[in-house]
Amino acid sequence: MKILGDVLGVGAATLASRILGFLRDTLVATVLGAGPVADAFVVAQRLPNMFRRLFAEGAFAAAFVPAYMRLRADAGEAAALRFAGAAASVLLAVLAALTVAVWLWAEPVVGLVAPGYRLDPEKLALAAELTRWAFPYLTAVTLVALLGGVLAADRRFLAAAVAPTLLNLLLIVVLVGLLLTSRGDVFAGRALAVTVALAGLAQLVFVGLAARRAGLAPRLARPTASPAMKGFFRALGPGLVAGGFVEINVVVATMIASSEPGAVSWLYYADRLYQLPLGLVGIAIGQVLLPEIADARDRPADEIRAMQNRALEFALALALPAAVGLVLLADPIVVALFRRGVFAASDASASATALATMALALPAAVTIRVFSAAYFGRGDTRTPMRHGVVAVAVNIALALALRPVLGWIAVAWAGALATWLNAVLLGAGLVRRGDWRLDADARRRLPRLVLAALGAGLVLLVCGRLGLDRLAAAEASALRLLGVAALVLVALLAQAGLLVALGVVERADLARLLARRRSGRAEPACEPPRDAA
Repeated sequence: MKILGDVLGVGAATLASRILGFLRDTLVATVLGAGPVADAFVVAQRLPNMFRRLFAEGAFAAAFVPAYMRLRADAGEAAALRFAGAAASVLLAVLAALTVAVWLWAEPVVGLVAPGYRLDPEKLALAAELTRWAFPYLTAVTLVALLGGVLAADRRFLAAAVAPTLLNLLLIVVLVGLLLTSRGDVFAGRALAVTVALAGLAQLVFVGLAARRAGLAPRLARPTASPAMKGFFRALGPGLVAGGFVEINVVVATMIASSEPGAVSWLYYADRLYQLPLGLVGIAIGQVLLPEIADARDRPADEIRAMQNRALEFALALALPAAVGLVLLADPIVVALFRRGVFAASDASASATALATMALALPAAVTIRVFSAAYFGRGDTRTPMRHGVVAVAVNIALALALRPVLGWIAVAWAGALATWLNAVLLGAGLVRRGDWRLDADARRRLPRLVLAALGAGLVLLVCGRLGLDRLAAAEASALRLLGVAALVLVALLAQAGLLVALGVVERADLARLLARRRSGRAEPACEPPRDAA
């Protein structure tokens, strides 16, 4: 199944970016720890990064890709590229105005996103300064998203998937330089904020060259009130809410947790780990599934539903064991990756608690990506928007209600519960419309995927009872990393064995997969497993 091949390609690029991101965050934790400068930098980069995820992975793609593909099918590629150029002109004007506004009113903006910072004028002023330096990243990355949408419509996903690695690479270079020169943490925060903006420019050049080589680079054009342009912006507004559900929850969490010293950083480091499987699976599937559904107007409904079911199975096959693993291994993972420098043991414990709580919602989060693509590909951004609004309202209400009882961790629990609510609402809506239902293969495989994930978790618990997790608690950082890697490998082997034992994957399929790999014919390897005899 070619769509799974594309998902694996995007997922591999995302995995590389996230691994570099972990190295970056390890260095950030070493240089800044979880103190006031770290909190200020987290907020400063969160604003442009929130919009990056909205545009690159959510609202922009949801509105732009179907409109671009419809226009290309009806009027040709030249007309579609003119539409892309006109959309870029409008977005540039809007983003230029937004950037100027943020530069002028950075303090009130930061005070809105992190109201707890108002109690510390120095932290507020530093966060505002870093926000001014980092915010131009948004303009560049929005154009990257537009070019990525044009390439995605032509089934070219790799350049846009690889581009985020440039941000991590540049930040790593700067962080290593800061460690070698032992500069102060305020200077380090400023240097990192400037690097974020420069990384956006680097990504734009990289993806722009890829689009130019493919003959798909649009030129800026005067916008007109064409039906395609009107439809694009009508869909963009609701898509901002629908595609940005996760990001809105992060902003809510930041606002509520900002009054607790260090909590913003604890949640940030936990979210970075949570985003690895989400980016590897959910985002990759959402990006690839969207153009497939948008281009399937004349295909049988059963074929489209089967595509969605296979995508859901693939997503949960990776997300379920990842969720179990993150819950059970949260402490050793956080300690192994971040416990060094000025990142104290108490910081690691708090981040691990947040990670274990967030991980409970990981299966729901990847399901949201699959279900959202089913709506967006059909040109519907309003229904997911309505469900997203309900989920965000529940998230805020739960966070505020639970905070007096649970403290800052209430925001993680509220976010997890709201994520599950959003997934249920999206799935129920698709069922009511007749756009999705579990077929026989999905009804057979999904319960077995749950059993396999729980079985792998049981193996991890047994390893702990036998004392095999002691290496992950060693004093030396290298030994801790080795211990965590060993536990993850044990869990992966257990998961793979259970998938075969439960009949989700057949031995014959594995034999054919290995034979095709040896013969160099890789594409058929993405076919879904057949039913057990």
